Amino acid sequence: MSDNWNSRTKLVHGGTRRSQYNEVSEAIFLTQGFVYDTAEQAEARFIETGPDEFIYARYGNPTVAMFEERIAALEGAEDAFATASGMAAVSGALTSVLKAGDHVVSAKALFGSCLYILETILTRFGVEVSFVDGTDLEQWRAAMRPDTKAVFFESMSNPTLEVIDIKAVAEIAHSCGALVIVDNVFSTPVFSRAVEQGADVVVYSATKHIDGQGRALGGVVLGSKDYIRGTLEPYMKHTGGSLSPFNAWVMLKGLETIDLRVNAQAGSALKIAEALDGHAALERTIYPGLADHAQNALVQTQLGGKGGTVLSLDLKGGKEAAFRFLNAMTIPVISNNLGDAKSIATHPATTTHQRLSDELKAELGITPGLVRFSVGLEDADDLIADLKAALDATQA
Repeated sequence: MSDNWNSRTKLVHGGTRRSQYNEVSEAIFLTQGFVYDTAEQAEARFIETGPDEFIYARYGNPTVAMFEERIAALEGAEDAFATASGMAAVSGALTSVLKAGDHVVSAKALFGSCLYILETILTRFGVEVSFVDGTDLEQWRAAMRPDTKAVFFESMSNPTLEVIDIKAVAEIAHSCGALVIVDNVFSTPVFSRAVEQGADVVVYSATKHIDGQGRALGGVVLGSKDYIRGTLEPYMKHTGGSLSPFNAWVMLKGLETIDLRVNAQAGSALKIAEALDGHAALERTIYPGLADHAQNALVQTQLGGKGGTVLSLDLKGGKEAAFRFLNAMTIPVISNNLGDAKSIATHPATTTHQRLSDELKAELGITPGLVRFSVGLEDADDLIADLKAALDATQA
């Protein structure tokens, strides 16, 4: 692969390995283990594996390696380790670097499972966690301590779509020697270059835009070769959170079209947000690509002006209105995934963020009327007509 290739070319050809049959599409090496020619070769491989040598599927696999190399090339990271799910990636990225007595600073606006890892699992093992408003740089500065080992945040928060300044937070964290770990799912690897902007570790749920077609679970952690192979890989291979070869193949094929899909979805998302903004049934329309979004200026510099593939609609009338809206839609499906070819609507307060206290939901802006809407690949005008009709139905 040439370093001079543009992203679309890397997404089709990056990391490709071909067997003796010279197949066009990447092969699925669906095997648990690997055979050694001699006992001496087995001994040598357990001491140190070469760049294209494998021991056991939990440690690595040719299909998985193709996915890791391709996503690393897109992200601009030195290396990557693929995981069984997005949450395996988040858990591994944090737990592999932390020990009892360490301090972590995190944005408080997080997906429920991420919050569980920070609030419950890490603190159970003696890690202290401080939470801040991720958009307030003064809170980040005030929370940093000499023993702060890492900072963690979603670059675009779920589901209220706040955009955090990666470069500014990274500068604050690095001045204290802390590792910067960024969950970049909503920003997508197409629009965000978090490594260039200062992130040390970037995490994705590949289940979302990378697969993008609702087929398989997966995750990936990206960073320096020293971090991925020296810190993360030993933790992941001994705790068993590796990605299956079949799912890695699904993700590989997803990467071939992610640029086309995500750009189309973001274009539709902006069109839908503009069409629905100001509707009488809505308290607010939240989309980072709208000019009145609080971080729209940051979207221009950090995401190249792209507001992402998700918008949130806050309906007047709370939960009852939100449910009437969801039940009146005919094209989108009600589910809890995002980044899919199908448009998906979610009621966070009763599903993905259900375990949060009412006080924290209110603080984060997760109101009873909030609906997260992940824009798919359907015709944007069809979606607008359907959503307007569903909104009108809440007022009938």
